[in-house]
Amino acid sequence: MRAFFKRIGKFFTKTDILLWLLTIAAVVYSLFLIHSMQRAYEYNYLTSQVLAIAMGYVVAVIISVIDYEKISRLWWMFAMISIVMLGLVFFIGVTVEGTDDTAWINLPFGLSFQPSEIIKVLFIITFSKHMTFLHQKDRLKSFLGVMSLVIHMAIPVVLIHMQGDDGTVLVFIFIFIIMTFVGGVQLRYFLIMLLLLAAGVPLIWNYILNDEHKARFTAIFDIDGNAMENYGWQQYQGKVSVASGSLNGYGLEKGARVASGIVPEQENDFILTVAGEELGFIGCTLLFLILLLICIKIMMNAMSSRDYLGKMICVGVFAMIAVQSVVNIGMVLGLLPVIGITLPFFSSGGTSVLSILISIGLVISVYYHKNDIDTEEGVLKDKKYKYMRSYY
Repeated sequence: MRAFFKRIGKFFTKTDILLWLLTIAAVVYSLFLIHSMQRAYEYNYLTSQVLAIAMGYVVAVIISVIDYEKISRLWWMFAMISIVMLGLVFFIGVTVEGTDDTAWINLPFGLSFQPSEIIKVLFIITFSKHMTFLHQKDRLKSFLGVMSLVIHMAIPVVLIHMQGDDGTVLVFIFIFIIMTFVGGVQLRYFLIMLLLLAAGVPLIWNYILNDEHKARFTAIFDIDGNAMENYGWQQYQGKVSVASGSLNGYGLEKGARVASGIVPEQENDFILTVAGEELGFIGCTLLFLILLLICIKIMMNAMSSRDYLGKMICVGVFAMIAVQSVVNIGMVLGLLPVIGITLPFFSSGGTSVLSILISIGLVISVYYHKNDIDTEEGVLKDKKYKYMRSYY
């Protein structure tokens, strides 16, 4: 028993208390929002969210005490799991209500999960390991090295695109861009990518994007036409709900628009509309602040990590949370097209919150083990990997 309490004490001494508190603040806030909008639906979103959060924290705590270096050694297994899960979607994948992509797999007891959400976390691990290998071999700036990273990114991106989940594709691409930029890939490769993208815009618009994709873009500008009928309806109603809350909002469980469920997917992609209507500008600002502080704390962990691998893991998690947050908020406010991206920590959805909390566990593992001693060499691992810290 004494040994057990000693381990508990060690955990609280070494772990990142501030990041845990910030994530707890985010999920508690989300539960208030989900509980409030629950009155508009028969399905019990709150219960499933609580269960997913509880499971997520258990897994996150376990991961946080395991050295992330040991976790990364299983990169090959994570890569295989990712390919298998993506492959299964083509055979047993389903389209859930409120979505237009076949990216879900049904589970017993009426549950379902979205493999691409878990694969985001696995991708961060495998990609961090890949970049670390290239960094150690001094191949990160070579053309072949960069192309190997592009291929690594392209495999999940192509498979997920074939499933119709282009919102998740966008997240993967931005994770790739941010990780490679921070990781030391030379700027000339980004310039080449930008030029190719600019040259390819007409081809993408005419031959890759379908009519639905184009309508989602044009809905941003067609306020009086498309917005009141098809693809712009959700965005229009979302903006009305956010604006209706004014400074203080109507109060939790007092928003008439929330109760009517007039905003499609207000429990998921458009959860911000619940905060806007019922808690107003102050509630939205608090939500933004929590997400901002989480992102800042993750990057602080990246800069204090003992090695390049830990830094890349933190940067990958930062990219995932930051990109999803910016795109989701942009969608709701009518600044970006609606592409089905959840708001981290806040949107309902078991797979989404589970993957986010698991990724937080990885970040805290980097923090937890930053001062570990190598038992074989008797030195701080921070010193053992000092040659890798010369980059930053």
